[in-house]
Amino acid sequence: MNGEQARTFVSRHSHAVLATIKRDGRPQLSNISYTLDEDGRVKISVTRDRAKTRNVLRDPRVSLAIQGDSWGEYLVVEGICEVLDGDDVVAELRRVYQRITGTPHPDWQAFDTAMVRDGRVLLAVSIERMYPVDG
Repeated sequence: MNGEQARTFVSRHSHAVLATIKRDGRPQLSNISYTLDEDGRVKISVTRDRAKTRNVLRDPRVSLAIQGDSWGEYLVVEGICEVLDGDDVVAELRRVYQRITGTPHPDWQAFDTAMVRDGRVLLAVSIERMYPVDG
């Protein structure tokens, strides 16, 4: 797989295992849904109070293991993660939801209310390395 094929693979899927680093140096593994956004970063909706969010705030290095259609088809993404929060996060959460599901939410007002109530933020992973990728 070359670099272009790797990005296509990442964009074609939406489920992965996210690895963050716990205080003791061991990995914290979480099943997540994601999208490869137009800005080239992997975006993940999470709550502010989750271990993975706290881990990223402490150490932004993350890995994503993306499984393909067969056991032998996979890709690992390594990168640096930023927590996106603030006034415009709900609009970004809407975009991420729609990119992952492929359809608009049936009630955006209810969605927005739930995102604020649950303390949702976005993790944005800047891709540094992907493997296995040929030369």
